[in-house]
Amino acid sequence: MRKRLRLNIQVVCEALLVLAVTLGILAYFSHKALHEEAVLDAEQTLEGTVQSIDNVLLGVEQSTGNIYYDLLEHLDDPDRMYTYSRELVASDPDIAGCAIAFKPGYYPGKNLFMAYVRRKTSPNGNQSELETLETFAERPYTEQAWYSEPMTTGYVGWIDPLKGINTESEPLVTFCLPFGDKTGQRVGVIAVDVSINRLSKIVLAAKPSEHAYCVLLARNGSYIVHPDKKKLSDPDMYSQKERGVDVTELEAAKAMLAGESGMREFRRGNDDWYVFFKPFERVNWEGRSSAELGWSVGVVYPEDDIFSIHDILLYLVLGIAVIGILLFFLLCSWMLRSKLQPLRQLSKSTQTIANGKYNEMMPYTERNDEIGLLQNRFEQMQLSLQSKVDELKNETTRLHQHGDMLRVAYDKTLETDDMKSSFLNYMTNQMASSAESIDNSVTTLCNSYHDISQQEVGRQVDNIQRKGQTIVELLNYISHYAETNTGKEADHD
Repeated sequence: MRKRLRLNIQVVCEALLVLAVTLGILAYFSHKALHEEAVLDAEQTLEGTVQSIDNVLLGVEQSTGNIYYDLLEHLDDPDRMYTYSRELVASDPDIAGCAIAFKPGYYPGKNLFMAYVRRKTSPNGNQSELETLETFAERPYTEQAWYSEPMTTGYVGWIDPLKGINTESEPLVTFCLPFGDKTGQRVGVIAVDVSINRLSKIVLAAKPSEHAYCVLLARNGSYIVHPDKKKLSDPDMYSQKERGVDVTELEAAKAMLAGESGMREFRRGNDDWYVFFKPFERVNWEGRSSAELGWSVGVVYPEDDIFSIHDILLYLVLGIAVIGILLFFLLCSWMLRSKLQPLRQLSKSTQTIANGKYNEMMPYTERNDEIGLLQNRFEQMQLSLQSKVDELKNETTRLHQHGDMLRVAYDKTLETDDMKSSFLNYMTNQMASSAESIDNSVTTLCNSYHDISQQEVGRQVDNIQRKGQTIVELLNYISHYAETNTGKEADHD
């Protein structure tokens, strides 16, 4: 039992080793494949995000270009500037406001002139009504970047987001288009605002995964797109240090601002996150400004969104593996028990034979494997051994019978020998008595021949003859007895 259990454990341990190596290789390559798939999905998401944002920006640029050339023909009509602004805001729902600002003193009697129309934000957050204003923010427009930079450098394009005191109610990203009079001198700027909140909603509507989101960083480090509205109001990302943001997240943002492309891992709270990023590149169209924005777009994934399915599958595979190992253990136990049954029977038979019981035969089996061959060979050995044992028993019986016969013959021989001894002793005693009598008579005759009478001499001689005859007869009898017994022994043999 212990040996079978030890064998089962050994087989299961070997299977566990193979399974562990297989699962390790599977986990490594599946993790690698998921990472590559996440990179591919991130690249596609980045492309889609760039495309979505660029579509909004391009639509604003085209809408601005639609009024540009007509505006140049009516620069002398200040009231018409309000019409252009209103129509431009009304024509595109992505536009939050439009300002057409002229250089100081362009119109006689007006030091500063700006036609500014914006969408009025209702209490429920919807921007529906349009309102006309004379000013923008708390400072004169000549001191604001959206006007001063294009007027000074002739820059055509999008500037860094306007936040805080540089805007009125919400953060904005602004497209600036300077224009000039017929002499080519710059006289004003068309500034078209897009709400960062609205731009974020447009981009974030298509979520790459359950908890993932997209971000867009401006050149100055401020957020243009982010799901957290508080961060959209921050002047730049470095203000997050005060909120305890992990340094790895700031390093990832710095890499984005540096114009790099790639992937960074960072910590947020107790979770690991991945950000895939690249520079924001606009589509080149004929007549479109080729100025680089210096923006960077990224898609942020929590680690669970990338590898959660992989982890679930891994746990599922591990659970199935554990159940499979248990079933494998039971199957091995059953198979080993079944396969070792003939061996146990062989062991039992050998022990029975060792105990001297040769009649219990091993049954014949139809198995063609080594155990079956061994069992059948063992059966043949048992049959052969049984035959030899039977022969040995028969020979032992015959030997016993022969021994009994020899014992009887021996007893008879001993009896005969005793009779012979008794006979010979008797005969010897008789012969000794006669010989002694003859000896006495001879001695008497020899020593007293002259002193005894003739009658005594005759009597002694007669005694010698009579005793001699007796000895002769005894010798004849002994000779006849010996010849008779010798013939009997010869016949018996």
